[in-house]
Amino acid sequence: MVRPVCQLVYGVFINISSTFAIFSLLSFLCYNIQTMYISWFKDLTIKDIPTVGGKNASLGEMYAKLTSKGMKVPNGFALTADVYWDFIKENKLDKRIKDTLKGLDKKNVHDLAVVGGKIRKMILEARFSKDAEKAIVAAYKELCKFSKKSNIDVAVRSSATAEDLPDASFAGQQETYLNVRGEKELLLSSKKCIASLFTDRAISYREDKGYDHTAIALSVGVQEMVRSDMGTSGVMFTLDTESGFKGVVLINSAYGLGEYVVKGRVTPDQFYVFKDGLKNGFKSIISKQLGTKEVKLVYGKVGTKQEKVKLSDQKVYSLTDEEVLQLSKWGVMIEEHYGHPMDIEWAKDGLNGQLYIVQARSETVRSKIVNVI
Repeated sequence: MVRPVCQLVYGVFINISSTFAIFSLLSFLCYNIQTMYISWFKDLTIKDIPTVGGKNASLGEMYAKLTSKGMKVPNGFALTADVYWDFIKENKLDKRIKDTLKGLDKKNVHDLAVVGGKIRKMILEARFSKDAEKAIVAAYKELCKFSKKSNIDVAVRSSATAEDLPDASFAGQQETYLNVRGEKELLLSSKKCIASLFTDRAISYREDKGYDHTAIALSVGVQEMVRSDMGTSGVMFTLDTESGFKGVVLINSAYGLGEYVVKGRVTPDQFYVFKDGLKNGFKSIISKQLGTKEVKLVYGKVGTKQEKVKLSDQKVYSLTDEEVLQLSKWGVMIEEHYGHPMDIEWAKDGLNGQLYIVQARSETVRSKIVNVI
């Protein structure tokens, strides 16, 4: 009687062990797939440019190392370059893109537009693999959970793996999509980011630089939106962009989402802050210039829309002196961390009144000027 019972117990144990082993293996594989396709900002550093591009690597660097010092960076994650390569392979796009680009005359604007349009269309009509799609959706759900919101609105940004390097600045050549809500819209916006690697301008740029069009991957950054559509936003440089003088912080500010300031579609308020004075505890705003700020970019039902700025708001500065000084301190903190002048995007949430850094990259134009001042 004892022996059959022992055999039964042993059999149950073997079955349980086998089930546990299979479950463990499946969990391991799922975890590896998730980590292959998704990298959270907290796990990224500037060394991760080859896998997540310049924008995402910089966001991770700041999120992991500067938020502990009081700087605010919205949370998010990156779709790694593996998502891009998987997408290209899954849809057999590599050969199709190369064939479409054969014989391209980059000086022929019409030819460039036709070729670029064909490539973007084939990308938008393609689909992510099941594993990649599951990983993206799972990460979005995790971000919603982290933010304690359902269907959180996110910014979806392109980040080319050759972007923001000193010898190959791809900055601004790929797209950003704002107020993206839900899994379906996130997947579509991610594909749009991939397609933007083949804008007419980006294709022409790579032709000029001699880069292989299919050798550069694209990562996608997904970051919780700052409600600057109800507040203000802009850019900040840790030098004077006109002269290259490195002793000041320059801040441009306007109402609404930051794309209008970045793309020069509004005349923003302008502030100069003297770094040495700031470091010594002085309120060292040395110059203020009021911009017209006639329009702003705000949330639409889907995506964004343009709105007029009230005349009363146009006539006042979009940032207080204290906010200018706070941003400047963060700008200096970022510059000291990286060790060179920086080009930074910031936003103020109109709901909670908080300032945030939403992007930072090396300043690659004026910083090369020899500072003789």
